[in-house]
Amino acid sequence: MMMALPPLLSDPDRNNHMQQSYFVIGTDTGVGKTYIASALVRHFATKGKKAVGMKPVASGCEASEYGIWQGQLVNDDVVALYEAGNVPAPLQLINPYHFEPAIAPHIAAQNAGVEIDLDLIVRSYHALAEMADVVVVEGAGGFFVPLNDQQTLADLAVKLNLPIILVVGMRLGCINHALLTVEAIKARGLTLAGWVANRIDPDMNMFEENLVSLRQRIDAPCLSVVGWRAQAEFSL
Repeated sequence: MMMALPPLLSDPDRNNHMQQSYFVIGTDTGVGKTYIASALVRHFATKGKKAVGMKPVASGCEASEYGIWQGQLVNDDVVALYEAGNVPAPLQLINPYHFEPAIAPHIAAQNAGVEIDLDLIVRSYHALAEMADVVVVEGAGGFFVPLNDQQTLADLAVKLNLPIILVVGMRLGCINHALLTVEAIKARGLTLAGWVANRIDPDMNMFEENLVSLRQRIDAPCLSVVGWRAQAEFSL
């Protein structure tokens, strides 16, 4: 099921070049953010745009056997985002912070003796934006996942100030998680460009009824309804 994405966003700092970027966040961890973010990158690439994905912070990384990044710490999500795009951007821009343990990012950073600097992430994003027409930034976990001792993913969203696409993991409890996240997005003055219903529980009872409830309560378009292990599709 498809709906139109919001119109291109104009960036006056790029000489009227039409720049389009989104920040993909989720209602929780394991709701399919990477799957949806990669699908968005692929969507724009197939439309002839120079598209690239970015994952500012990733934990659960391993020494990669992936050609161009062989031996470096890389998360599978980062590889998926990179392969979906068509911009040969360097790893340090696509994934500025990468940690080996598959634990909360701020704890992984503490264990590594690193403090995640949101301004460095913002600079990396702007460098990618100079290389591409479309940048899709994927968050980590939910909206309030800590990134350092004082700041969360929500603070990064404010600094980036990009339209947000919310991935709702369709399972029991999703309505509460989705509506709380929407309220938090609005409270920070951010724009919710749309949301995606991603069916992560194939046995979810009352799927359609839950979907209707979300449509009634979220004041933003549903950009795609993705079935269990089905392809995510979007239209412009």
